[in-house]
Amino acid sequence: MNIGMACFKKPWFASSEFSRNLQQRPRTHHILTVPFFLLSLFLLSASYTSNSPTPYPAATPLFPPSSPFSNSHMLSKPRSRSTLSSVTAAERTHANSTTNSDSQAIRDLASCDIFDGTWVRDEHAEPLYQHASCPYLDDAFNCFKNGRSDFDYLKYRWKPHGCHIPRFDGLKMLRMLRGKRVVFVGDSLNRNMWQSLACSLRASLKDKTRIYEVSGRREFRTQGFFSLNFRDYACSIEFVKSPFLVQEWKVLRNTGQRETLRLDMIQASKSQYNNADIIIFNTGHWWNHYKTRNGINYFQEGNHVYDRLQVSEALRKALKTWAAWVDSRVDRRRTRVFFTGFSASHYKGGQWNSGGKCDGEKEPITNERYLGEYPWTMRILESVISEMKTPVFYLNITKMTDYRKDGHPSVNNNNKGRLRTTVQDCSHWCLPGIPDSWNELLYATLLIAHNNTHF
Repeated sequence: MNIGMACFKKPWFASSEFSRNLQQRPRTHHILTVPFFLLSLFLLSASYTSNSPTPYPAATPLFPPSSPFSNSHMLSKPRSRSTLSSVTAAERTHANSTTNSDSQAIRDLASCDIFDGTWVRDEHAEPLYQHASCPYLDDAFNCFKNGRSDFDYLKYRWKPHGCHIPRFDGLKMLRMLRGKRVVFVGDSLNRNMWQSLACSLRASLKDKTRIYEVSGRREFRTQGFFSLNFRDYACSIEFVKSPFLVQEWKVLRNTGQRETLRLDMIQASKSQYNNADIIIFNTGHWWNHYKTRNGINYFQEGNHVYDRLQVSEALRKALKTWAAWVDSRVDRRRTRVFFTGFSASHYKGGQWNSGGKCDGEKEPITNERYLGEYPWTMRILESVISEMKTPVFYLNITKMTDYRKDGHPSVNNNNKGRLRTTVQDCSHWCLPGIPDSWNELLYATLLIAHNNTHF
């Protein structure tokens, strides 16, 4: 797959310090939250120590003296239950001001938790690409093609408290990605994000023929890999299907061959992506899926198949396997590692396979009190990230997606005759739609890196 590789000569990032958060909640729970990084690409979020459900945390910027290239952990343990020494983000960014016209906006971004905000209605909002214009959309995500007629869900933009997210500029992003390889690895929610980025970048080009499909759609369906090469920028945008991040397996039992999940083995891929310039991982939804069978005779380590293992413990083991692979195989002097947080679902009256519904939802949730509990999967992820040597930039989209009960395909997830389906999709997102905002946040991080490192 060399044609999809990007050649890179030197690191495209510079040393910086991180923002850290410590929030003391009411009652007895203690939360360490890491919001948006300062000056460079360092996005992290919470390390939760509670095992009980928790609401979404608030954020207070804190800056420890560690460097991203030291061997210190990315999420440190708090010195006390209430305070850490800190330097304000405004003070830190003031010393690095530039003469660019957008320097103030970038400084505002650097001092802001971009994942803490609200959706605001914008009557002038336009999608980054048109419904029928992008050939990379899965039919299941193409709500317009599947008969959705209301498009008010496209009239909202994400507004963090204290800063403004710049409008996505596809050409500028392609220039920043020149000569680089970006790989999304994970489940179909990450494919949602990959397709959004591919379509957004494609829409910015006048000559669409300058995009080369390294692998065809049929191969993508059968092998779980798809790559786009933007020839004029020598960069590639790729997706690798890996819903658990670890290897699905088969084992021979007395009752015959049955499927297991190897918690001690990273999923093999036909695409070697450990040397990519940006890797964006995710997992989560399949750990709540029927395939885990409640942990009965499903999880495996070595030759041992557990008779029963709690799904939460299995996820922790799997993420530790992933973390060890990243720490040993990824060159952190060159590669930026992201992890996309859990994307909220909005099933009412059941789950996806038991009559759950979200049809008729036309507006976002406006009152934070009606948001769901913070996902247990993300608490485990944040705990594992805290022990890693490699900087992992946590795109904590959970709260921003929890508001958007109006953005799912719902019944508009099947274009066969545009018939209403009995199984609704309240997990994935219509495209154009909510994942476009995730890529605007990714774009914002690249703007900060570009401003500070001039790559």
